[in-house]
Amino acid sequence: MNASLHPADGSPPHTNGGTVGDGRASTTPSPHPGAPHTVGDGRPLSDSPRPGAPHLADAADDGAGGSVRQEVLCFPHPDARIVVAGEPGVLTGDDLTARIGSTMQALAALPPGPVFCGMRIDPQSVLRYLAALRAGRPIALLDPDLPPGTLAELATRFKPAALLGFTRAADGLRRARGGTPEHHPDLAVLLATSGSTGNPKLVRLSRSAVLANARAIAAALAIGPGETAPTSLPLYYSYGLSVLNSHLAAGATVVLTDAGLLERSFWTMLDEHRCTSLAAVPYQYEMLRKLRFDPAEHPALTTLTQAGGRLRPELITEFAAKARRFFVMYGQTEATARIAVLPHDHLDTKPGSAGLAVPGGRLTIDDGQVVYHGPNVMMGYAETADDLARGDDLGGVLPTGDLGHLDDEGFLYITGRMKRIAKVFGVRVNLDDIEHLLRDRGPIAATSGDDRITVWAEGLDNDGCTTLARRLGSELRLHWSGFDVRGVDRLPLLGTGKIDYTALEART
Repeated sequence: MNASLHPADGSPPHTNGGTVGDGRASTTPSPHPGAPHTVGDGRPLSDSPRPGAPHLADAADDGAGGSVRQEVLCFPHPDARIVVAGEPGVLTGDDLTARIGSTMQALAALPPGPVFCGMRIDPQSVLRYLAALRAGRPIALLDPDLPPGTLAELATRFKPAALLGFTRAADGLRRARGGTPEHHPDLAVLLATSGSTGNPKLVRLSRSAVLANARAIAAALAIGPGETAPTSLPLYYSYGLSVLNSHLAAGATVVLTDAGLLERSFWTMLDEHRCTSLAAVPYQYEMLRKLRFDPAEHPALTTLTQAGGRLRPELITEFAAKARRFFVMYGQTEATARIAVLPHDHLDTKPGSAGLAVPGGRLTIDDGQVVYHGPNVMMGYAETADDLARGDDLGGVLPTGDLGHLDDEGFLYITGRMKRIAKVFGVRVNLDDIEHLLRDRGPIAATSGDDRITVWAEGLDNDGCTTLARRLGSELRLHWSGFDVRGVDRLPLLGTGKIDYTALEART
């Protein structure tokens, strides 16, 4: 991962000062195992900022009071460590604080407005994110490989001050037509809702929501300073971002690697850095099963976590038997990341459950719909730059769009979706967008399954089905095996002439 330390504009590595995202690796040694630590929720040992931290007056007034500003200044935790796989040293303590500070200065030199960050798994991207969070500058964390058309459309709608870190767009400033968009002082992070398809809305997250969910996850999973997590998921994905946030909040270690789970280098890195946990979505667990993955071959690895869709019960049983701790989780980007966690010791007694609400949260059922209440609920959606000035539209209450029920002990069971949204390998995909994308193919219908989408196409033979699946994989940048394309003579219709999706779903 040597190239990850090079700025996206092609300038030499290890530059500082004016660059946005100082990615130099520190030579500071890891803290001594016996060194005192602060509590895992990110609170400092004293009320004064750490040495080298920007003065409180330099942080933007977030409108949420001094307590939130102080929390932001103390995130990451003083003992948190960022390691780049394949690179020497560790970024921690005063050095990490100084790098965040220098990146804040670079962000301050940009015109007003949100920043669009191609959120790569590298120090520059992480520092931009942390600096923006501390500076009060809204930052959209997006797929760095977005197609040019999608990125241009988003930029037109949201008028960012700059584009940074994208593969198909040069780093640079943008002049917003019609003036600079105002933003609400609480607004911190913008995440896309619909994966790689359609015309995504952005989720508006406040600083307090990001920090509340980080602390809640750290508490639910008992993440402490001795934990080490690799970046096994994209950081523009809320699940992957939550792994970063929760470990930085707890004073733990995050190892930045862009190697995938199917690469030998990932497992070499995992053992070299003695990683203690691994986060994955259902598709990745399917792959791990095919690879005959055994956690016992990695002595430091004690915890496996799963979110991003429903994992087959037999795989839950299999991996729970292999791991010392296996956590099934449920969440949404609209709740910053995670909503519920099923503890390892309840896997046998609560089969099929998504778990209990994370600390600080509460679950209710309203006419069959799962409703989450908590401090990590989004402020609302944004479809244009004008929405960035909106305040908290939801007041900490999130109707999830999922159907489910709670048992008498408060454990959640998900039974379905109210809307036509599916997940493929942890990426949310709008089924209507799939049908629109394939409208040139003739009569088409899309239905959801377990971590895959079934596409029904009239008059298609086996070769045509394979071709269509590969087309979807290519256009949506997901593996084509996530699309089960089936040929049918005629799509079933309701009396109204609309497609009978219930009849199709009964065939899967």
